[in-house]
Amino acid sequence: MLSFFRKLKLRWNIQSNFQLFIILLVFAITGSSSLIVAKPILNYFNITEETLNPWIYKPIRLILIFPVYQILILIFGALFGQFQFFWNFEKKMLARMGFKYFKD
Repeated sequence: MLSFFRKLKLRWNIQSNFQLFIILLVFAITGSSSLIVAKPILNYFNITEETLNPWIYKPIRLILIFPVYQILILIFGALFGQFQFFWNFEKKMLARMGFKYFKD
């Protein structure tokens, strides 16, 4: 297990265990928060499991969670003092998805 954390530190160019802890904490908080935030957004547009077939509702919710997650990870990253790490992480991910604007 320790070698896994060492590999993460090397891959992400992280110097301390504390920084690794903060980054993993931000990932955890962001994942949970994006699920919580997506529901009221869908409710605002009257998109609920009661008004739509679950086969339609669930994909819509998953599609909405993705951009919400991207925004929240930058917000929480900034609040925890790791904005630069998460901004670089986002740019790399968006570039891999084909958004050429974010390539370095």
